[in-house]
Amino acid sequence: MQDEIRAFLNPLHLPEGETPAQGAWGDEAYLRLTDDVSRLVELADGVVEVLPMPTEEHQDILAFLFDAFRGHVERTGGKVYFAPLRLRIRPGKFREPDLLLVQDARDPRRGSRFWRGADLVAEVVSPEGASRDLVDKRLDYAEAGIPEYWIVDPRAERVTVLLLEAGGYVQAGIYPRGSAAASRLLAGFDVAVDALFDAANAE
Repeated sequence: MQDEIRAFLNPLHLPEGETPAQGAWGDEAYLRLTDDVSRLVELADGVVEVLPMPTEEHQDILAFLFDAFRGHVERTGGKVYFAPLRLRIRPGKFREPDLLLVQDARDPRRGSRFWRGADLVAEVVSPEGASRDLVDKRLDYAEAGIPEYWIVDPRAERVTVLLLEAGGYVQAGIYPRGSAAASRLLAGFDVAVDALFDAANAE
C-alpha cells in the first residue's frame, strides 16, 4: 500500500522522506496533500485512502441528485455542494462525501479548508467502495452528528435514507424504483427513484 501511495504522490515531486508512512498521516499533512491533487482522498486514523475515480454513471446520478436538492434548499436559504470537499469527522479523520447540504448558506461550520459538519450528506455507492459507503461512512457520519444520510445504490437501484437517533443511524426508508425517496429533514422534498437512476442512461 505504501508503494501505491508513493506512486500516487509522485506527480507532486515530494522530496524523499517527506511522505508520511501509512498510519502516520496527520491532519496538516493530509490537508497539504489534498490541496494539490485532483483525486478524492480521505484520511482514516493516520491512513490515507485514495478513492477510485468515479464512473460516468456515478457522476450522472450525482448531478441529478445535486440539482434536485439545490432546487429545493436554495428557495429556503440553504446550500448544497458536491465533491471534492473535505469534511472533518474529528481530528485524524476526514471524509469526502459525494454531496453535502446545509440549510443555512452562511453555516459557520464551513471553514477555510474543510467543513466541520453538515445537515445532510449523500453517497452514490461505487462497486469498489461499497463497504466504505454502507458501513464505514455510516459510522463516521453518525459520529460527526450529521442528522440525515442518503445512500444511493445504483446496482441495487434503491435509495436508503438514514436518520440520526441517539448517536446512531436508523432507517427512515428504503426506496426502490417506482417510489419517491423522501427526506425527513427537508419538509416537502422527495426525488423520484426512477428518474434518479434513469439519469445514468440519458443520452
